[in-house]
Amino acid sequence: MLQKREKVLLLRTFQGRTLRIVREHYLRPCVPCHSPLCPQPAACSHDGKLLSSDVTHYVIPDWKVVQDYLEILEFPELKGIIFMQTACQAVQHQRGRRQYNKLRNLLKDARHDCILFANEFQQCCYLPREGGESMEKWQTRSIYNAAVWYYHHCQDRMPIVMVTEDEEAIQQYGSETEGVFVISFKGILNVNKHRAQIEAFVRLQGASSKDSDLVSDILIHGMKARNRSIHGDVVVVELLPKNEWKGRTVALCENDCDDKASGESPSEPMPTGRVVGILQKNWRDYVVTFPSKEEVQSQGKNAQKILVTPWDYRIPKIRISTQQAETLQDFRVVVRIDSWESTSVYPNGHFVRVLGRIGDLEGEIATILVENSISVIPFSEAQMCEMPVNTPENPWKVSPEEEQKRKDLRKSHLVFSIDPKGCEDVDDTLSVRTLNNGNLELGVHIADVTHFVAPNSYIDIEARTRATTYYLADRRYDMLPSVLSADLCSLLGGVDRYAVSIMWELDKASYEIKKVWYGRTIIRSAYKLFYEAAQELLDGNLSVVDDIPEFKDLDEKSRQAKLEELVWAIGKLTDIARHVRAKRDGCGALELEGVEVRVQLDDKKNIHDLIPKQPLEVHETVAECMILANHWVAKKIWESFPHQALLRQHPPPHQEFFSELRECAKAKGFFIDTRSNKTLADSLDNAKDPHDPIVNRLLRSMATQAMSNALYFSTGSCAEEEFHHYGESYHIPVCGCNFVLVILKEFLFILIFCFLFEGLALDKYTHFTSPIRRYSDIVVHRLLMAAISKDKKMEIKGNLFSNKDLEELCRHINNRNRAAQHSQKQSTELFQCMYFKDKDPATEERCISDGVIYSIRTNGVLLFIPRFGIKGAAYLKNKDGLVISCGPDSCSEWKPGSLQRFQNKITSTTTDGESVTFHLFDHVTVRISIQASRCHSDTIRLEIISNKPYKIPNTELIHQSSPLLKSELVKEVTKSVEEAQLAQEVKVNIIQEEYQEYCQTKGTSLYTLLEEIRDLALLDVSNNYGI
Repeated sequence: MLQKREKVLLLRTFQGRTLRIVREHYLRPCVPCHSPLCPQPAACSHDGKLLSSDVTHYVIPDWKVVQDYLEILEFPELKGIIFMQTACQAVQHQRGRRQYNKLRNLLKDARHDCILFANEFQQCCYLPREGGESMEKWQTRSIYNAAVWYYHHCQDRMPIVMVTEDEEAIQQYGSETEGVFVISFKGILNVNKHRAQIEAFVRLQGASSKDSDLVSDILIHGMKARNRSIHGDVVVVELLPKNEWKGRTVALCENDCDDKASGESPSEPMPTGRVVGILQKNWRDYVVTFPSKEEVQSQGKNAQKILVTPWDYRIPKIRISTQQAETLQDFRVVVRIDSWESTSVYPNGHFVRVLGRIGDLEGEIATILVENSISVIPFSEAQMCEMPVNTPENPWKVSPEEEQKRKDLRKSHLVFSIDPKGCEDVDDTLSVRTLNNGNLELGVHIADVTHFVAPNSYIDIEARTRATTYYLADRRYDMLPSVLSADLCSLLGGVDRYAVSIMWELDKASYEIKKVWYGRTIIRSAYKLFYEAAQELLDGNLSVVDDIPEFKDLDEKSRQAKLEELVWAIGKLTDIARHVRAKRDGCGALELEGVEVRVQLDDKKNIHDLIPKQPLEVHETVAECMILANHWVAKKIWESFPHQALLRQHPPPHQEFFSELRECAKAKGFFIDTRSNKTLADSLDNAKDPHDPIVNRLLRSMATQAMSNALYFSTGSCAEEEFHHYGESYHIPVCGCNFVLVILKEFLFILIFCFLFEGLALDKYTHFTSPIRRYSDIVVHRLLMAAISKDKKMEIKGNLFSNKDLEELCRHINNRNRAAQHSQKQSTELFQCMYFKDKDPATEERCISDGVIYSIRTNGVLLFIPRFGIKGAAYLKNKDGLVISCGPDSCSEWKPGSLQRFQNKITSTTTDGESVTFHLFDHVTVRISIQASRCHSDTIRLEIISNKPYKIPNTELIHQSSPLLKSELVKEVTKSVEEAQLAQEVKVNIIQEEYQEYCQTKGTSLYTLLEEIRDLALLDVSNNYGI
């Protein structure tokens, strides 16, 4: 029976008027479905072509996909495509008659396996447009609803894949209906750097939403299947038939040369595809190395076309035109890709500039910056002109206007900071006091950066571009000029500073929060404590007071009174932090701890040893206060601006990433429940081996690696139930790698294994506490000020980001954060290699250490070195086909034989019948050495020299002397590099002459001049000229 509906169309005339047209719309219980699986073929009255019966799934493209990628949908290889009437009408109304006729011809063509389904005339498929709903959202909702009906109409026998570019639709519908998959058919190409010639992967958005064949990445096997796409490109992928699927190789390999020689069988077949289109080429500057003199000569003396090797293994060789190949062979050079012809194996590019000599410290650091697209040019004159002045002749002072606007805490609150020694950018301070009613008041005071950085000012635009402060192993590149980051926005002791404060009134007994206050304040920090001193005071060791400058000039009576006041405050803060932590633990907070390692120097101030260092309780005290502040600010800005607040989201990790963790734990008899952060936390707490504490550390480290990265997002682009913050890394060291040699704020070397990863168990979270070094915090500060103004019914100053603009900004910040993490990790590995490079692994005792096996591969094992926090591969079968053998003395040697891998162990058997078995979590003796590379970065090489644990000789017992905690450490670490440079001073003139040969101009290069012109062209000078 037909059902009558009215369909309202709003059309715009040529005169600009809106014309309202009402049409009668009749719905039918049965419309042709054109499927051979139809349970009622007579009722559906099929006429015309049917879908193929040999397909594994039906594909339903969204309206936007039909509009933009119709050429791809025309591929005859694509079968089982169902075009919904809603999508076809969108093409007709928005793309014009030519595109619509093209679609009609495709549907009529019998050679193409596709049909039209009139979903808007089917009673169960038709959905009226809701009030306030955009046309785009209604079209996507209608197509998804029709896809669900079609799946059930076919009696759930044929999976439906809805292809869309709408990220919100993927998140909303991806897990809603079993058997209906909502994915994007495009993804970012990620090349495996260890097998760059044969393995690349594309994760389709939404592909992991259900348990199916699509839960894993799509393997792109071989260079031909990549179709000239490069790592990082946004590509369209065609899924190959199941009989053509391949498995990824699970054997260890150092580089592409091992790909052909390994001969190891691959793992289980996984979804495999090929790239059929490149939607966005994400080409950038690439650092390359020219071939050696012998390689250049082999190509011909006058050869102009030279193949250069990128520093990044994942990038193919690039062909450039030059006659200076021999001159440039000892340098790191920047090139850009211009094109990649369909008839060429390699892309074409051009020379940009020289970075430095291969192996030179500055050249290698510059390489890391270029590879991560990090620009570190000095702040411009226009930007510095916006900065306040603070000189001995003209000192900065609190203005009377600000004193009237802000709450003055200088006389009423004991405010102090706890930071690493030598820290310059102090962006957070704490306070705690007893109120008149007996309750406590806890305060977190953050530097008011937004007072000095006006929205859309030159310095604001620069900070937004940088997005974060970049911390490398021997230096840092600030997001803001030092007059702010190290002076006026640094909450130093004994000086007046502007702050944004959050103060909670807590119950005196239970520490439950009664009230909260947000606002701008004026503070004067009384003490600038370092962590070790604060911990000593917390432990009752008052002798450390001599190391606190603020106590030196006080008389005994005042000193004692102020000391008691400070000790009480630190103790009370710690009690409050324990309570807050216990409350989060009850909600399922997850902690994956790492180990810090400090540097020990010898008499000549060279690196002598790396000593494990235990974390302090005051670290957690400060962290808990900052987490609490971030959480409450997140709630506040979301309540005030539910559709345009910047929050931080940590999505739950993909369950398949935990498979190796579960298998390793199973080898020790532990069960790891990964259904939620609480069950994971409880499982890890119970997974403790009383005889080997390293086991729990390794399991926590593996859980860390399985976690998804936390991301910033706009609340208008995400449903509230998806705000939940699964996890976060929060600790003082800014680190995200296995072995980190970093400078933390204060330019001190600290080496860290892994990182503190906290499953915060909070429903809303953001970053508020570090506006000096994170632009996201500046945005949050402005949102908080706007929320306070909104509460007071005051005018909101400055335009806040719309949801669309904020989402775009979040993507940029997330991208820059990844670049910061990668550059930090790569610079760490550079200095890590420097530590071992000058040591002879055959004679140096420090190159021998204990290692723990935490993963088994077909030709080797993965090891963790607890002493240095290093993770790496050790081969049990070398390139010559020999396997490792351990004799009666447990010392290893290479012999002919074979390897046999089991689930939790691997056995090496020689042709003589000798065998040795390595189990998960076995302790072995490892030799550490450096594998040098001319075209790429040096890497750590691990070699098992005994199947027994390593015992430290008495002569090597670690001398527990205090580390040198001064900025001079950086200079001492690079001392050998500087001496090498001075030794080659004689060659400088020759190098300069060589450089002039390939310099485009004798002064500023043409490239630099054009870059400056481009920057000038992009400057917005409209405000200066009243435009």
